[in-house]
Amino acid sequence: MPLTQGRTIGYNVSRMTFEFTMMDDKVKVVDCEISSVAIDHLAGTRGMLPAEREAQFLHLRDRIERIASELFDKMARHPGGKIRIFYHDVR
Repeated sequence: MPLTQGRTIGYNVSRMTFEFTMMDDKVKVVDCEISSVAIDHLAGTRGMLPAEREAQFLHLRDRIERIASELFDKMARHPGGKIRIFYHDVR
């Protein structure tokens, strides 16, 4: 089941992840995050400044949300928890 777009939360400097939400078919919030390494790999860049992360996320949002939705489907057997996108998820 595909997730739908939620809201952007922002870049967490201490975790080096960009956090966002999506919604499932029951309109339940699903917390998500993508590592800075994974988002850089998708963008074909390296070492973006924290202030640039939101623009980078918004530019790649459709691709990132598609990956999050696919991971959510794989987690269907073990519901709950945060969707975490790492480098190995975007290669």
